[in-house]
Amino acid sequence: MTADRTSPEGTDVPVPERLIRAATQLLADEGPAALKARTVATATGLSTMVVYSHFGGVPELVRAVADHGFEELGRAFAEASVTDDPVADLFTMALVCRGIAQANPHLYDLMFGLSTRASYRPAAVSDLRSGQSPAFHAAYAHVTEACRRLAASDRVRPRMDVDAVAAGLWSYVHGFITLELGDHFAGFDDPVAEVMLPTGVALTVGLGDDQSRARRSHQKALRRHASTAAGSGAATRPGTS
Repeated sequence: MTADRTSPEGTDVPVPERLIRAATQLLADEGPAALKARTVATATGLSTMVVYSHFGGVPELVRAVADHGFEELGRAFAEASVTDDPVADLFTMALVCRGIAQANPHLYDLMFGLSTRASYRPAAVSDLRSGQSPAFHAAYAHVTEACRRLAASDRVRPRMDVDAVAAGLWSYVHGFITLELGDHFAGFDDPVAEVMLPTGVALTVGLGDDQSRARRSHQKALRRHASTAAGSGAATRPGTS
């Protein structure tokens, strides 16, 4: 018999998606301790057994939630404008990452494996780790593609190693986000303007860009992102809408 993949209320939302949405919302509201089969099932009005029948267990549901977060990140990257300024485009993507992390810090923590809590890492199985997830690679592909556009421009030195630069920029962005979420920049009035932006400029200059041009590109991205955020209203938590 084929399992019913629609909700008992007769909606068109498949049961696995309902469970993922509920788990994501619980994660946002209550943290990783809330990711239990009974708690998630109760939030969806379903039985606990449904979690196991669709995912096999809580570890697999947690992995699905992280993958859903990367899918949301990938969609956000895809929606970001591609312009003739690859430096501005990359910094826009960095700001998109930061916005998603701020909207749901617990989900961000789960996606990037920053916590050692058992609720986050219930299984040491290689194919459950974020860095090997197809959803992660699909989102990260937007970063490497943006770096390819940068390498093909006149902004950097010839023969730039695209993969190495993408990894370095990814490390810079998520290092900043992690420290900011931990209140390490509490002494700054505007950590983005005072820390994130100048660091991005310095990295771009290190690749061969002109400092004034690099700063203009980063400032342009910041204005564009602020305008987009203002136009879309308050940020929503990834996966909870």
